[in-house]
Amino acid sequence: MRHTSIIRNSLLCACISIAVLFPPPARAQAPKGKSGQDLASLQQAFVDLRFGMFIHFNIPTFMDQDWADPEASPAIFNPTKLNCDQWAKAAKSANMSYGCLTTKHHSGFAIWDTKTTDYNVMNSPYKKDVVREYVNAFRANGLKVMLYYSILDTHHKLRPGHITEKHIALVKAQLTELLTNYGEINALIIDGWDAPWSRISYDDIPFEEVYALIKSIQPNCLVMDLNAAKYPAEALYYTDIKSYEQGAGQHIGKESNKLPALSCLPINDAWFWKTSFPTSPVKDVNKLVNDNIVPMNNAYCNFILNVAPNREGLIDDNALAALKKIGESWKHQGPTAKLPPSDAPIISHNLAKFQTTNASWSDDMWIMDFATDDDFGKPWISNPTVKKPWFEVLFKGEKAFNTVVIAESRKPRIQKYRLEYYQNGAWKPLLNGELTGRIKIHRFERVYGERVRILIDGFDAPPQIAEFGVFNERR
Repeated sequence: MRHTSIIRNSLLCACISIAVLFPPPARAQAPKGKSGQDLASLQQAFVDLRFGMFIHFNIPTFMDQDWADPEASPAIFNPTKLNCDQWAKAAKSANMSYGCLTTKHHSGFAIWDTKTTDYNVMNSPYKKDVVREYVNAFRANGLKVMLYYSILDTHHKLRPGHITEKHIALVKAQLTELLTNYGEINALIIDGWDAPWSRISYDDIPFEEVYALIKSIQPNCLVMDLNAAKYPAEALYYTDIKSYEQGAGQHIGKESNKLPALSCLPINDAWFWKTSFPTSPVKDVNKLVNDNIVPMNNAYCNFILNVAPNREGLIDDNALAALKKIGESWKHQGPTAKLPPSDAPIISHNLAKFQTTNASWSDDMWIMDFATDDDFGKPWISNPTVKKPWFEVLFKGEKAFNTVVIAESRKPRIQKYRLEYYQNGAWKPLLNGELTGRIKIHRFERVYGERVRILIDGFDAPPQIAEFGVFNERR
């Protein structure tokens, strides 16, 4: 068997490919689930879960690495004593309420019975569907079920410079399997997307299409992108839940957060099991409880602790003991505080990204192009002497759009403003704004224009726009 094969038999079959490539449109406002739950209710239910178990278990487990060789043979994946019931009972001992398993990590090995590639667990010595065993065991123990899935897939060359339509179809087909064959999935945690180390943008693998597909199959499944902390903490960009990976330097503002959030950390010093784990100390239980679970739950944040099974498929004794101690010192207190209202996530392609811009006077070191460079750390800053600042984006031809997002740099300065669009040789009014937060999200009926601009009528300091986003959301 060649381990470099990409997609078997043209990805399932033509009928599935058509269904996946053309999913029903997503809705910009909170989508209703089959059970009648809107997005705000699902977000509240997620935060109310408080504490769960991340389970990094995949082919890196057998390599003493977090990033596996993409050509590693499936023959090394052989957990001779795999016991997902042990995992679930360990989670219960810590008073966790759910689990999340790495169905596919960055090297592309699938630990479920997939029809999309030969590079999967059924071609390993284990020859059993690990995802199936996991979901059955956790549900049998009264725990919710979530799945992790990596967009970056180095085995199948799904990486910058190599991405094709077949890769997009692969992602959609694999997610279709995971969301169709394993019952209710409460959340899907996606990784390796729009990250500086993966360099796969939300345009390379189109976020809105994938989001729409997930919601079309399981409307109540929350979509979480692990790299959402790249974006301002005051809005949900490309995720239903704001996520913070502590090991990557991402930390929630415990005093300021107002969004549904997730924070993750491994109980050991790495995500996947290492030969040193059984004899190395795990993280201090008191710190896990008092510095993570308790304060994060008080900040609308769910804490997920990674516990990596070993090569036999079992959790080590030192980790089991730590989980039991957590359960002795921390009890699930039921629902958290009610989440403040928030805008629906921004999930569409940003039409303004890298487009030509014009603006009133600014110093060259803070030029207007910074407001469309997809970098929230570099803003356009109006020169302090300008009394009526303005900024505009010029499209290459007429574009349809129905959302404008003004992301200010650091704290808000703009107090009063107007949005206009240019159509048929004339500027037309779009709306008057007085939103005072750092992120100003405006959704409106679709219009068509060659340009869009903001005219700033009131401000308490020279305006700074980190990113000016224009979107044509599916509704």
